[in-house]
Amino acid sequence: MGISHCSDSVTEGIRVRVEPAYLPEHSEPDDRRFVFGYRVTIRNESEAWIKLMSRQWVIVDSTGKCDEVVGDGVVGQQPELEPGESFSYTSHCPLTKPWGTMEGAYQMLRQDGQLVEVKIGRFFLVAPQEVVAEA
Repeated sequence: MGISHCSDSVTEGIRVRVEPAYLPEHSEPDDRRFVFGYRVTIRNESEAWIKLMSRQWVIVDSTGKCDEVVGDGVVGQQPELEPGESFSYTSHCPLTKPWGTMEGAYQMLRQDGQLVEVKIGRFFLVAPQEVVAEA
């Protein structure tokens, strides 16, 4: 059985699940370009309304090179979620190596006015073995 490349974490009743996938149609292994897509689902399992204000990603490739991405919202939106609601989006990450990791946090505004840092658990970006062998 292989390693699960997904992550699933909960912070103060807010669940973040990430499912990554290698995107061969956007990758050029001969040019050291490996592109990974990922689908994020944020589910409000708490008792109160929340709003996603900003994001922070830490991306590390197999050599240890680290990049940080910080910005407002996700995919141009700042979704608001009532209890029980969820929001999903897809994005992508190009790497110059066939594998790496991503993790981070969302800053969420709660109904009571407090900001909460919601963890995005580490997940793995891994090109298929046959792609790595050809690169």
